[in-house]
This record gives sequence, C-alpha cells and structure tokens, in this order.
Amino acid sequence: MGLLYLAALVVSLTGMVVLDRRFRLFFWVAPVRAAIVLVVGVAFFVTWDLFGIGLGIFFRGETSFMTGIQVAHELPVEELFFLALLCYVTMNLYGATTRWSSSRMRQHPASGSAEGSSRRGTRPRIETREGETS
Repeated sequence: MGLLYLAALVVSLTGMVVLDRRFRLFFWVAPVRAAIVLVVGVAFFVTWDLFGIGLGIFFRGETSFMTGIQVAHELPVEELFFLALLCYVTMNLYGATTRWSSSRMRQHPASGSAEGSSRRGTRPRIETREGETS
C-alpha cells in the first residue's frame, strides 16, 4: 500500500510522456529546451516547498499510501514526482494550446482578408428623428 501514490504519479507521468510523443507537444519538439524548463520548474517549486516548510506553512501528510521516504525534513519523495508531473502537464498544455491557436489562426485569417475588406469604408446607416438618414 505504501507505493500506491508513487505508482499513480509514475503512471501519470508515463501518460504525459505518451501524449507528448503522440502529439509532439514539448519534449519531441525541442528536447533541450523542454529539459531545461522541466528542471527549472521543479527546482522552483522545490525551493517554494522548502521555504514553506521552513516557515511552518507546509507539513507532510501522514497516509498509508505514501512510502514514508523523505528527501528533506517534511519533504516526501513523492513530492518530487508530483512537481515533475505538475510541470510536465503545464508544458504539454502549453504545447497543445500553442498548436491549437496557431492552427486556428491558419483556418480563420485576420479581418484584413478579402471577405472582411468589402465592407470597409462604409458607414452604418443611422436613422434620426422624422425618418432622416445620415
């Protein structure tokens, strides 16, 4: 039972890798950049956690689903896998939304296209009192 949470995190990370490979979202587009982003992101959040632990804000929760192995005081090993998953999900989401928005821009060009330019320069008709138009 003690490895259940860690196993769930590893399965989730594996799913992120499969999605990334299948859709070429982040690591399969620029592996060096993705590795740097992942390492910096995890390092940032570990630092955040350590400050929170030092200030007495964060505590390790006691549960039978965790291994009980601590990397530092009040910092379980599962936290590192969780932070890696958090960063990987964010990177994949960024890659997917970037791809989606760029494909959408190609499908629906800006208002400067031929369809949108035919009405340029025309003023809408505004009716005033007594039926006059301007």
